Amino acid sequence: MVDFDALKNKAEGLVGAAKEHATDERIDQAAEGLKKVAPDSIDGAIDKIADKAKGLN
Repeated sequence: MVDFDALKNKAEGLVGAAKEHATDERIDQAAEGLKKVAPDSIDGAIDKIADKAKGLN
């Protein structure tokens, strides 16, 4: 039997921890890292995703 309350609590804890670590600076660092390995043609898309992530933060 699955304890859904325990799963929910664990998921909420993970989301909270992710939000603590998802600072704008870290999002920018991740985007820059992706742009180093991704084709130059998608740099704009990476920037848009990073901006969206910062807006949700």
